Amino acid sequence: MNKGIVRPMHIDDLEAILEIERVSFAIPWSLESLKMELKDNEYARYLCIELEGQVIGYMGLWFILDEGHITNIAITPNRRGQHWGEFLMRSVMNKMADEGMERMTLEVRASNSLAQSLYKRLGFSIAGVRKGYYVDTGEDALIMWAELGREVNVT
Repeated sequence: MNKGIVRPMHIDDLEAILEIERVSFAIPWSLESLKMELKDNEYARYLCIELEGQVIGYMGLWFILDEGHITNIAITPNRRGQHWGEFLMRSVMNKMADEGMERMTLEVRASNSLAQSLYKRLGFSIAGVRKGYYVDTGEDALIMWAELGREVNVT
């Protein structure tokens, strides 16, 4: 695997991020929403993964007290299945632990067994269900939590 880097997202990255959003989600985040998260939300941290000078994925988190809440994560379709999502998750989990975060959470579609499998491999477990969480389909979301503090191998 070529060496990707995980770095803070910048305003200049938004064009690439918006394209990843558009091809990944039925209801993508808008440019205005992403700008507001980057510039105005003191709790938000957005990181992207860059490979050969191109942004191929990103993750948004809210850091609240000692917890990180993943708000969104996506990898560009032509790089899926190559373990970049796992690389991004492991990198961010280690960074969060280094910064004193103790646990992290996310919601995932009940039908997204591929993502659930990845999250379980990374130490997440299902803690509850948000009924009808996804407005595009009315699908339930599984709430998953992971405890941090141990090194998560980045491969």
